[in-house]
Amino acid sequence: MNVDVTDWQAHVEVWLLIVGVIALGLAAQRVIGPKVVPEGQSPTTPAQKRWFWSAVVLLWLASDWPVHDVSEEQLYLVHMVQHMLFTLIIPPMFLLAVPEWLARLLVEENGHTRRLVTWLTKPLVAGLQFALLGAFTHWSGLVNYSLESGPFHYGVHTLMVASAFLFWVPVCGPLYELRMSSPGQMVYLFIASLTPAIPGAWLAIAEGVVYSGYDVPERLWGISVTTDQQGAGLIMMLGGRFYLWVLITILFFRWPATRVDHDPRPRRLRAEPEAAPKAPAMDEDTMTWDQVEEALERAGPAPTERG
Repeated sequence: MNVDVTDWQAHVEVWLLIVGVIALGLAAQRVIGPKVVPEGQSPTTPAQKRWFWSAVVLLWLASDWPVHDVSEEQLYLVHMVQHMLFTLIIPPMFLLAVPEWLARLLVEENGHTRRLVTWLTKPLVAGLQFALLGAFTHWSGLVNYSLESGPFHYGVHTLMVASAFLFWVPVCGPLYELRMSSPGQMVYLFIASLTPAIPGAWLAIAEGVVYSGYDVPERLWGISVTTDQQGAGLIMMLGGRFYLWVLITILFFRWPATRVDHDPRPRRLRAEPEAAPKAPAMDEDTMTWDQVEEALERAGPAPTERG
């Protein structure tokens, strides 16, 4: 099936997703936030608003026509770009948009949720599940079946995005106690940049048809199926690695500014006012200053010594 990139296609499910995300964001900011944050304080910062709306726009562009149609029916390299947006760029943008009070409200209300989130976002757990799922989603059987089943494809994308959110929490999550130190983040991202090398290299050197779902008679823009596979492998192996290394470089130069000691205890949604220091209890025999003055007046002037 050939795709005409000028032939607009409607994707109602994508529009419902975008509307739902916007509705949740506005509800958090305008309905829940004013009830949680101190009076007179804005629930979100200007930077958080920019991250949110930028992530929404990018999510819409990556999910709707024409990227959706080309990535599913013609070019696997476009599909690879879409996956990079879903896993490396959009999730950290949404995490940077989440205010701390909202994250604590979602996580700390239930002890089981708190323990589960804490365990799933441990660097070893988050990094390992992200790498394994990323490798599994390039299995030819899974890719070919996802091209035949729309609901299955949507489920795979949902699982990938959820996995990416867990992966990025130790780097830019809204809860500071779940973040790693700057050196730890750099090592974490460096290891993550190495994991796509094997499947990326495999696609880059593959000469036969790896994904039969993309072996269509009429090729978009004249790109052969082999060139498509090799391009996807190079994007996966080099594009994602370059992006993560840029982030590592940014973290390296920002490291001196972040070397500040923080209170290791988790913060609370509302800080309780400190109690005023209590005055020491007075003994019953202790005289007040007024009583002292009255006693001195009754005693009269002190007698003078005679020479």
